[in-house]
Amino acid sequence: MYTKYGDVNTDWADLGAQTMVKREPDMNPKHKWEYEDGLMLNGMYSIYQVTKKREYLHYIKHNIDLFVDGQGNIANYNYDEFNLDHVNNGKSLLDLYEETKDQRYKIAADKLYDQLLNQPKTKDGVFWHKNIYPNQVWLDGLYMGSVFYARYQHTFGIIDHLEDAVHQFLGAYDVTVDEKTGLCYHAYDESREMYWADQETGHSRHFWLRSLGWFIMSMVDVQEYLPDSIDGKQQINKNLNSLLDAVQKVADPATNLWYQIPDEGDRPMNYLESSGSLMILTAIAKAIRMGYVNKDKWTPILNKGYKNAIEQFISVTNAGYVNVNKIAHVGGLGGDSHRDGSFAYYISEPIVVNDHKGVGPFLLLSAEMAMRKK
Repeated sequence: MYTKYGDVNTDWADLGAQTMVKREPDMNPKHKWEYEDGLMLNGMYSIYQVTKKREYLHYIKHNIDLFVDGQGNIANYNYDEFNLDHVNNGKSLLDLYEETKDQRYKIAADKLYDQLLNQPKTKDGVFWHKNIYPNQVWLDGLYMGSVFYARYQHTFGIIDHLEDAVHQFLGAYDVTVDEKTGLCYHAYDESREMYWADQETGHSRHFWLRSLGWFIMSMVDVQEYLPDSIDGKQQINKNLNSLLDAVQKVADPATNLWYQIPDEGDRPMNYLESSGSLMILTAIAKAIRMGYVNKDKWTPILNKGYKNAIEQFISVTNAGYVNVNKIAHVGGLGGDSHRDGSFAYYISEPIVVNDHKGVGPFLLLSAEMAMRKK
């Protein structure tokens, strides 16, 4: 089935984007408004910015237009759920608005921004992850909601809530960071009532790779939407560097990739996981480009990780399509299936191919590495 495995000399940005256009012309056949599709479209937009190929912009527009009608209504979006996941696709709405100035996309983005203005918060002022998860802060939510929160204000010249956007990042870091390791736990329950939460700290039981990837990417992305004069921006970057240092300490030394449970790499059944590894590498690449981290320190780490990520996770079919392998399908806490945050839980989730939670960061990383070559 496979003609070859990956190497760093392939033009992965163009090959990856061509794969999406040809293999998945419609991003969500079930017609659900899902955050991982927005992640994938963000990758497609980054590749469009590198290649200037209009077919990639058309792909994004086609797929968003399947959801956004002529009045800016979003199909299958439920405001009342106060679900941060449902805000992530707003980044693509802003991409399209900036490209086309079509008011439909602004109206749709307005709805998501209004959700954030009314999003329930902890006593410390950090967004709940969802209405059905009261008092809970998940690292995932910073990427889903808070980057858009800052970007929307940056786009439309709003400053009223920029300090709150900064607070989301600083507050989430403060309630999830582990003082011993410097890593951040997947989630925090302010009430300490959830069965997965430590009764003293409110932390979930483990560090989970993809949640770290979401958080690290978000701390890189948000900085370009914050003015240098705003209080807390420098602290976000300080937290980013501290978390990257902590994550690097638990990287697999042979590959510079990361395990599903990153600090327990030698534990049986643990495995090198692609989506979180690709997210962290994407964040490092962009942080180097933007000057948020020390270039001399992180460039060798990026190059080693990228080479091994391509070899470990990426393959090409006989049809010439890219496959992104070794993706943890989901990872959450609570819910109907009583996800308890144990090692056994995280390891039990299916390992899949071509889920957009892995494809998205692969496309984003490919775009970053293409920019580096240029």
